[in-house]
Amino acid sequence: MHEGSRRAIIAAFLANLGIAVAKFVAFLFTGAASMLAETVHSLADTGNQALLLLGQARAGRAASPDHPFGYGRERYFWSFVVALVLFSMGSLFAIYEGVEKLLHPHALVAPQWAIGVLLVAIALEAWSFRTAFVEANAVRGDQNLWRFIRRAKSPELPVVLLEDTGALLGLVFALLGVGLAIATGNARFDALGSVAIGVLLACIAFVLATEMKSLLIGESATPDVQQQIRAAIEGSAPVSRLIHLRTLHLGPDELLVGAKVEFSSTLDVPGLARAIDEVEARVRAVVSEARVIYIEPDVQRST
Repeated sequence: MHEGSRRAIIAAFLANLGIAVAKFVAFLFTGAASMLAETVHSLADTGNQALLLLGQARAGRAASPDHPFGYGRERYFWSFVVALVLFSMGSLFAIYEGVEKLLHPHALVAPQWAIGVLLVAIALEAWSFRTAFVEANAVRGDQNLWRFIRRAKSPELPVVLLEDTGALLGLVFALLGVGLAIATGNARFDALGSVAIGVLLACIAFVLATEMKSLLIGESATPDVQQQIRAAIEGSAPVSRLIHLRTLHLGPDELLVGAKVEFSSTLDVPGLARAIDEVEARVRAVVSEARVIYIEPDVQRST
């Protein structure tokens, strides 16, 4: 998963960097508002890929006394920053530029530059999206893409998928805006394309921010993983009953497991310690991301 998401990020970074340069050149020749909006959009996306790589690097640091559970949530934090950048740099600028050109329209110059660059950009973005889609297919199982984006604990692939989807749709909006402006001679269609891009980016930024906020606050393991943990604990011979179970993602690949367990009453203290070690080993054998496990011996009390 880590290597797959890294490949998707690098592909998106290279595609967006090249597209941003091409779009800016097209803007210089055409003066199209939608091209300038798309240039800023691609620059924001390029910076966002760098932020995702930064988050992956910082999350790999060893735990410290101040952060005893490590830095895994850095990946969630930087993905949340991506949503803020996408909204502030991409969405707000595109809407501002579109409204400005609606109020003060001017005819496009050399529109063939815009058309050519947009078609090339669509091809590059499609390559980036395909890379992210292939990597997502390797890990999403039978989930559809939307469910994968909503449920994934590793943030990078959902972020890249949403960004690439927004980029492709934004390019289509820009192409329609420029095309209609050429066909009708009304430059306001180009401005409307810029506004549409801004609204689209705002929607994507909202979805990203919502999902990353949930991960930052702390999400439990998926129901399937929780069931595996329950089965591992209850299948241990010294265990009489699993009283309750709590899980929390410390990062995409690190899970905190806390369980209150009733053990056989025949165990002495050394035997109880061995039983707890056995339970922890069984859990880690079936759920490798269960790095931190706390088992509390207790007895079931009637309520």
